[in-house]
Amino acid sequence: MKAFSRAIDRFCQKHRRFGIPRLMLYLVIISAIVFILSGEGMFALLMFNPGLILSGQVWRLVTWIFIPVTNNIIWAAVALYFYYFVGSTLEREWGAGKFTIYYIFGILLNIIYGFVMWFALGIPAMLTPIYLNLSMFFAFATLFPEVQIRLFFIIPVKVKWMALVNAGFFLLSIIQGILAQQIFSALLPVVAILNYFLMCGEELLAHFRPLKMRTSPQVINFKKASKQVKRDMADKPYRHKCAVCGKTDSEYPDLEFRYCSKCEGYHCFCIDHINNHIHFDE
Repeated sequence: MKAFSRAIDRFCQKHRRFGIPRLMLYLVIISAIVFILSGEGMFALLMFNPGLILSGQVWRLVTWIFIPVTNNIIWAAVALYFYYFVGSTLEREWGAGKFTIYYIFGILLNIIYGFVMWFALGIPAMLTPIYLNLSMFFAFATLFPEVQIRLFFIIPVKVKWMALVNAGFFLLSIIQGILAQQIFSALLPVVAILNYFLMCGEELLAHFRPLKMRTSPQVINFKKASKQVKRDMADKPYRHKCAVCGKTDSEYPDLEFRYCSKCEGYHCFCIDHINNHIHFDE
């Protein structure tokens, strides 16, 4: 997981123009249009179907992600707003490149799973976007566990508790699929979780380490970095210098600088590169 995540970071660092900016906004808009025009005929035309895909209807490889999971307009609006909020937040945190990879990789995992089940077991592959979209909330909760949001725009709840409810929904879906002997449906949540673990497994494991092990390295890094800055003040005309672009606080006094807790050693980055750089290994 760690190697995969860092490989993605390196790729995004080398290919800064890769990605689809505001990807979640486009997905939500198209999904809303599909909901407005929804009907049995349209759903049949958009659904994932390996047999029809192989016969030439290749658009089904993508269009299944726009099929609404509910016919209720209120719940559909809430769901789409939720997806947009979580997805756009992840894009701001990761960058357009990494978020695009996360979402596209999730789509590819579902497609591969659908074809495997169809070829190996002859099971009709009815893919649904709900688990792919909800897996984004696991990533959101991993990055911002203490953030408080208002459930139904009224009740304040911390994101980490909502993530546990989300996990319960995934587990319940798996159990229901097993009890109903619907193997394909039972494993769909697992495919979405696999995508999440590959991209965010390192951050998730950090939350389960003992408190001392989890917090002290970062605290020590900042304390040592502060001492190192004081020692170097006499020789350097600046306090902070970005390890990527070379900008300093003396040249850009309004620019924010931070130290990366994931890098080995004490490496400073400007706000533009703190979440968009290759981590140092020493």
